[in-house]
Amino acid sequence: MQSLGLTPNVKHYGSVVDLLGRAGRLQQAYYVIDSMPMLPDMVLWQTLLGACKTYKNVDMAEMVTRKLVEMGSTSDGNFVLLSNIYAAHERWADVGRIRDVMKSKDVRKTPGFSYIEEKGVIHKFYNADKAHKHCKQIYGKLEEIRFKMKEFGYAAETSFVLHDIGDEEKENALYQHSEKLAVAFGLICAEDEARPIQVIKNLRICGDCHVVIKLISKMYNREIIVRDRVRFHRFKDGTCSCRDYW
Repeated sequence: MQSLGLTPNVKHYGSVVDLLGRAGRLQQAYYVIDSMPMLPDMVLWQTLLGACKTYKNVDMAEMVTRKLVEMGSTSDGNFVLLSNIYAAHERWADVGRIRDVMKSKDVRKTPGFSYIEEKGVIHKFYNADKAHKHCKQIYGKLEEIRFKMKEFGYAAETSFVLHDIGDEEKENALYQHSEKLAVAFGLICAEDEARPIQVIKNLRICGDCHVVIKLISKMYNREIIVRDRVRFHRFKDGTCSCRDYW
């Protein structure tokens, strides 16, 4: 960059860290942040933490989380990401320890919700929501989706459930995530099949929901756009614009 007459700033370093994280070169990404001539911001460390989740690197995730805590971060998302990584390795004692740390620091997990607009009306869904007036039809559509997905070899990504419970209970918990409810509602209501189903999620979309919505886009030949806390996901023909990295 300097050869081009540019003085690298935090955003330039952030792009390099993001690229290295996507490639799974986490140690190199850590070195880039650690050797910067200016102080790294929280976004850089959070970018690396996201890559740790993708590649399930526990040691690096612990190190990065410590850095974020030292910087004064009170974001529930950082702790939840680390919990996700522990859960993927079935380290339930560590998942419990993170919950205790969050309590001691008065960090509260933000409830996940999704919403979708239909005919000028905003419809909001929480996980396992049964308050919607079309609740019966929505869960009926989810059952239909669930049945169809098995023909495509779908198996629930139960590692994303942060509780030490049975696989069937984990699968049921995933099945009722807010983004799935919103998409099911969109399928029920959409009169124009050429119009994309658009959903907004206040948190990161979970890995299982990402897999499921890719399958829905293929099974129902629908374009689905989900805007989560991190980025836009455009699902079409069984693929996502993020290329499975977010």
